[in-house]
Amino acid sequence: MTNSMNFLAHLYLSGGDPKIMVGNFLGDFVRGRNLLERYDKNIALGIELHRVIDAFTDNHELVHASKRRLRDKYRHYSGVIVDIFYDHFLAKNWNDYHEEPLPDFAENAYAIIKQHTTILPEDAHYMLPYMIKGNWLVNYAKIEGIEHALSGMARRTKFDSKMDQSVVDLREHYVDFKSEFEKFFPELKNLAETFIANNK
Repeated sequence: MTNSMNFLAHLYLSGGDPKIMVGNFLGDFVRGRNLLERYDKNIALGIELHRVIDAFTDNHELVHASKRRLRDKYRHYSGVIVDIFYDHFLAKNWNDYHEEPLPDFAENAYAIIKQHTTILPEDAHYMLPYMIKGNWLVNYAKIEGIEHALSGMARRTKFDSKMDQSVVDLREHYVDFKSEFEKFFPELKNLAETFIANNK
C-alpha cells in the first residue's frame, strides 16, 4: 500500500516536464535520501517534489477537515481516501486547471512512464499495467471510477479497511469535500510551481 494515491495531482503538478513527472509518480515507491546518486537530476527533483507535496498536504488544515469527516469509520485509511476524492475533483473539473483534454494528458503521462520502466521499483512496475488498463487518471472523474479504485485497494489491504464503502461518504458530503479541494488545490499548485522554479 502506497502512502498517497493522488496520482493525477502529482503528475499534473510536475509542470509538464517528463522527467519530473516520472520522479513525482515514483515518489511513494522510493526510499532514502541519496537520490542524485541513483537517478537523473530531474527525476530526483520529481521525487523530492512528491515529498514536498505530500508533506504540505498532510499538514494542511483543509485536508485535515476532509479527513476528520472520515476518520471515525476509516481510521488511518482516511488520508488515502481523501487523496482519491481530491483526484476525483481534479479529474472531473480538469478543464478548469489544464488546457489539454484529460484523455490526452493521461495517454501522454502513461507513455512517459512506460519509457522509464527500467528504473521503476518493483511495486510501481507491478501497478502500472493495471493503472493503464483501467485508465485510472481519466476514470477518476466518475464516481464509478473512484469506487472501482477504492474497492481494488480495499482488497489489497491486510485489514478490513472498508475503503470500498467510502463512496457513500463522498456522495453524502460531496459539496464539503469539493469546497475543501477547491480552496486547497491552488495553494498546492503554487507550492509546486515555486519548488520547481527554485530547484530546476
